[in-house]
Amino acid sequence: MSASLAPECNEVKERYDTCFLKWYSEKYLRGQGGTNENNECAAMFKEYQKCLTVALKDRGIDKLVEEAREDNKDNDALYLGRK
Repeated sequence: MSASLAPECNEVKERYDTCFLKWYSEKYLRGQGGTNENNECAAMFKEYQKCLTVALKDRGIDKLVEEAREDNKDNDALYLGRK
């Protein structure tokens, strides 16, 4: 598994990756998993996402991400079917 974009998030990313891969191989691929949003790994994903959000903000990258999202809002709407 690869390292996180933020080294301080590596541990939580590794726990999430392990959980996800187990869910994916043991449940999803066998038609038992439903969606990943409702599985046992969801809390770990939220924890990893929270860690990344803090790390990006601390580095000032969060503003660049928001600018990129704003710049591509029309493309997102077109390709993701949003109005």
